[in-house]
Amino acid sequence: MTAAAFDVPAVLVPDYVALHGRNQPRKAALICGDEQTAWGEFAAKLDRVAGALRAHGIGRGDKVGILVDNSIQGIEAYFGTLRAGAAVASLSSIVADDALELMIEDSESKLVIASAPHERKIDAMRPRLKRLATDAYVGIGATGSGWQPYTAWRDCAAPVEVGVNAPNDDACLIYSSGTTGVPKGITLTHFCRLNHGLVMGNAMRYAQDSVVLVTTALYSNTAWTLLLCGFIPGCTVVVMPKFDAGEWCRLVERWQVTHTIMVPTQFQMILESAELKRRDLSSLESLCTVGSLMREAMKRQISETFSCGLYEVYGLTEGFATLLRPSDPPEKWGSVGQAMIGNDLRVIDDHGRELPWGEAGEIVGYSPILMRGYYNKPDKTTEAIWREPKSGRTFLRSGDIGRFDADGYFYLLDRKKDMIVSGGYNVYPADIERVLGGHPDVHDVVVIGVPHPKWGETPLGLVIRRPGAMADAEALRTWANARLGKHQRIHAIEWRDQFPRNAGGKVLKRELRAPYWPSGSD
Repeated sequence: MTAAAFDVPAVLVPDYVALHGRNQPRKAALICGDEQTAWGEFAAKLDRVAGALRAHGIGRGDKVGILVDNSIQGIEAYFGTLRAGAAVASLSSIVADDALELMIEDSESKLVIASAPHERKIDAMRPRLKRLATDAYVGIGATGSGWQPYTAWRDCAAPVEVGVNAPNDDACLIYSSGTTGVPKGITLTHFCRLNHGLVMGNAMRYAQDSVVLVTTALYSNTAWTLLLCGFIPGCTVVVMPKFDAGEWCRLVERWQVTHTIMVPTQFQMILESAELKRRDLSSLESLCTVGSLMREAMKRQISETFSCGLYEVYGLTEGFATLLRPSDPPEKWGSVGQAMIGNDLRVIDDHGRELPWGEAGEIVGYSPILMRGYYNKPDKTTEAIWREPKSGRTFLRSGDIGRFDADGYFYLLDRKKDMIVSGGYNVYPADIERVLGGHPDVHDVVVIGVPHPKWGETPLGLVIRRPGAMADAEALRTWANARLGKHQRIHAIEWRDQFPRNAGGKVLKRELRAPYWPSGSD
């Protein structure tokens, strides 16, 4: 006779939400504008979304394309899809129409849920979306012809009350930012998403009584991270329909916000906002920057402005991260911190050989938040794998160049594709940007490689001046070159009013380089 045994627990993110609905039903779960919902009501609505999807024949292993503005109903659609056992194809609202169509087709979505402002865009591509039936379009808000109203659709079927997810099931596809080419679907499992919330939440001390503020678009991994960090302990999550620096200050004061994660450009706008000194922001316990490298001068300014200090996360949606903490020594603020708990990070050379700490190379990582792979792109997944010789483990190749110091702090030098090879020397734009960024007249700077008849390519500084600054381009070039190595010297300085960026705040260097290079050479 077989001995009795308990099931091995697999309490995943949708299960945490359901348990909060049972255990703290009246506590505020989500706040967005004038709308609020408690945990009990929120959990019940996720069950109804799951029921509506099941009634449509969508379940475990299927994909649902979701293109929504920041709203409580949009979050219901995301996590109700997970409750049904299906996976969310997280669709960007800012990509070109052809890229959006590619994402819907690539994800093999069987149903699309969209906010009203995006319906026309999807209507234009409907004839080409052969995989979707005529009744597979659900609209949040005012809906046009051929769209099922979200609320009526959600409430039309019996709710699903028992989750069916397994840890290795797909939870979501987040499409890459496209800074270096066509976006790829990053496949993240329930195990990965659970660990993302647990590891990040633990590192930045999210707790049941925390109040979390989401400022970025829901489709971004930044928003996903905040929701996961908030949902696992059962926090109250405040969602901004659209980011505004003054409104951010008002919301922090009104709701006594404790935790948030933002990109550097948002922090810059807050530092420049008149509301910053008018509002009581003392409730803040954890500020975190992600998305792109933050200048050391801004880190210091934020730390001087907010008593809670600043966390900085460097990582890839594909799956590993480092963390710089407010308690880390100031002399380490030029780094992006140490490997986050559970993350195994190495540096390799161009031949895949591991390098000792102190030497620069490509960073690779193995972690509990590692993706399964790029959806339907086994060749791209294979390209991203580095196998550790002793264990055979599959590490993720980042394409980023950096080095570790003797204390295990990682210094990010640049994207491998952004590295400048000038006269046979490797030149890292980030090193030059740090120097230029230290000039008092420089608000922001990007360094790119441009063609040079003698050296092959040479550094060009693109600079946004601080308001009121009257810096001379040649004087700034001379100032910077006096502080740079001979092989790093800047060929010229050009002024810019702004830089093209993706939704995560990363500068699109590919777009900045394009005018300087013959077609196809970059």
